[in-house]
Amino acid sequence: MVKSKEELFKELDGFIEKNNYEGKKDVLIQVLHKAQELFGYLPADVLEFISEKLNVPLSKIYGVVTFYNFFSTKPKGKHQIKVCLGTACYVKGADRIFERFLEELKVKPDEPTSDGLFSVHGVRCLGACSMAPVVMVDEDDFYGRVTPDMVPQIINKYRREG
Repeated sequence: MVKSKEELFKELDGFIEKNNYEGKKDVLIQVLHKAQELFGYLPADVLEFISEKLNVPLSKIYGVVTFYNFFSTKPKGKHQIKVCLGTACYVKGADRIFERFLEELKVKPDEPTSDGLFSVHGVRCLGACSMAPVVMVDEDDFYGRVTPDMVPQIINKYRREG
């Protein structure tokens, strides 16, 4: 069951209260992680709520959120496709794979598809240069030596799963 935004705010508030975080500035990252887990990303109203609850200036919160790449102020797809664009992968055609994902899903980089199922992200390195070019879907599924022709198969696997 999908929770309403109001329910998510209540859950975040409960998390802050339960952990006795209210008014404490040194717990910002823990609270941001929980908020992103709940909302899927960190929209402006959530950051304002956190600012008030922790008594931390909004400018400081934005500084933290934009500094760490694991925080996002934009919605992402349920399945995040990360295409390595580092040197080894790029040399072996990662740019063509990245473009094929964008074409197949009819989406721009880092934006979710209209159904919210996918988003495609170019990343600098996935740490598997010997298997270049590489793609990672979510945090679990890793694909090596990917070709543009493999892209539809990868997408279809996650469409079936939902």
